[in-house]
Amino acid sequence: MADERAAGPPGQLDLRIDQPHTARVYDYFLGGKTHYDVDRKAGDQVIAIWPGVLAAARANRTFMRRAARVLAAEYGIGQFLDIGTGIPTEPNLHQVVQEENPRARVLYVDNDPIVLAHARALMNSSPEGRTAYLHADVTEPESILRSAELARTLDLSRPVALSVVGLLHFVPDESDAYGLMEQFTAELPPGSALVVSHATGDFDAEAMEKVAQVYKSSITRTQLRSKEELTRFFRGFDVVEPGIEVPHRWRPEAKDGVHIGGELDVVDDAAVGVWVGVAVKP
Repeated sequence: MADERAAGPPGQLDLRIDQPHTARVYDYFLGGKTHYDVDRKAGDQVIAIWPGVLAAARANRTFMRRAARVLAAEYGIGQFLDIGTGIPTEPNLHQVVQEENPRARVLYVDNDPIVLAHARALMNSSPEGRTAYLHADVTEPESILRSAELARTLDLSRPVALSVVGLLHFVPDESDAYGLMEQFTAELPPGSALVVSHATGDFDAEAMEKVAQVYKSSITRTQLRSKEELTRFFRGFDVVEPGIEVPHRWRPEAKDGVHIGGELDVVDDAAVGVWVGVAVKP
């Protein structure tokens, strides 16, 4: 029987609708409805500089689904820890993996109160599996790893797939992004996996730096990283084929095409400006 719970701060939620938030701006890029005027204004600033962000957001989301499906179907992983979950957009990760393994368990983690407000959509588990939501921040690993919610949902003695999709470019070096990730991956047993996507300036450094400045000035701290810098997050893991790639070229499937305006676009690598990778712990 599914054990569907949400853990978060008590009392009335402060959705902070007077300032843009990464999850809501991302929802705007994806064509969702869970965002506010302040988020649209910030998003439009980004679009003006980087029109490819719309393709990047969709490619990033479909990469997450493909990676989850591969790990569940080909690697037999039945537990997923998704940090930086974002606003629910179907199909969500648990729907993808429970289609492959109805007993799969997923713990979603995010620090945006609006995600907590929509957490019920993330906990519509299969009867055999389990999903849960934890309101917490990636910069405080102990609050996640030692949480009662994680203990109830996941078994860290068995392989777990850790997903940090579209998150680490919001964790700059001064917050010790590599050290934080090492705290998480050190807890994962052999056979576990790491899924990462990250914005980069490798294709168009000038435009992406301007985008980073928009985020820094109005949304949140941001740091672009190169392909080499992204690879450092996989230290101690074996990167699976096709290696570090742009999202739309990571094991593409026709049903996961990137759609804009209802039509399948031919996606340009430079327009997307994102690196992705999946790796397994030996």
